[in-house]
Amino acid sequence: MKVLIADDHAIVRKGLGQLLLDEYPASLITEVTNSQEVFEKTAKETWDLILLDISMPGRNGIDTLKQLRSIGVKTPILILSMHPEDQYAVRVLKAGASGYINKESAPEELLLAVQRVLSGRKYITAEIAEKLAQSLGDEKKQPHELLSDRELHVLQRIAAGKTVSEIAEELSLSVNTISTYRTRILDKLSLKNSAELTRFAIDNGLV
Repeated sequence: MKVLIADDHAIVRKGLGQLLLDEYPASLITEVTNSQEVFEKTAKETWDLILLDISMPGRNGIDTLKQLRSIGVKTPILILSMHPEDQYAVRVLKAGASGYINKESAPEELLLAVQRVLSGRKYITAEIAEKLAQSLGDEKKQPHELLSDRELHVLQRIAAGKTVSEIAEELSLSVNTISTYRTRILDKLSLKNSAELTRFAIDNGLV
C-alpha cells in the first residue's frame, strides 16, 4: 500500500506513518509538507491513500482537496485537523474527502477510518452524520457556516495575526482581493474590525 502523508509538522508525519506501518507493515510511506509537494507527487505517482492536513502553509487542505478532485485524483483522502468536527467535517466531505479525523482522536479511530476508506466507503462519525443531516434541513446555520471556504481561510489567517499583504502573498492573490474577502466576512458576521474577527474565531474554535 502506497500512502502519502501531507502535514507541515514532522512529528505528526512520523507518528502517522508509524501507526500505519504497525498495522500495514508492507506499506510504503511518503511524507510531504505542503500542497505544492502534494500536487507534484500525485502528478507522478498513483496512491492508495492520502492523509491531508487541513492547515498546511499556503494553500490549505480544503483547497488542495478540491484541486485534487478537480484534476481527477480518485485516491481516498482522509482530512486531518486539530479543529472540532462541527467546524469543518461537513465542508471537507462535500469537497470530496473520504473522511475527517481530529488529530486528538485515538489511534484506533484513525486505523478504523483508514480501513473504511480503503474499502471504498466514507468514514463518518455519529457526530458528522448528525451535522450532515442538519445541513440538509432547515436548521439555522451558525454564522461561520455562511462563509465560503476561501472566506473561512482568510478569517483564520486574520485571526492568526497575518496582515492583508501577508495573506495575499501566501494565497497568491492580490491585496485588493483579500481586502474584499475581509469586507465580506465582516458583513456576513456583523463584525466591525479585525480585532472582533479574531475574537469571533477564538470563541468559535476556528483557530
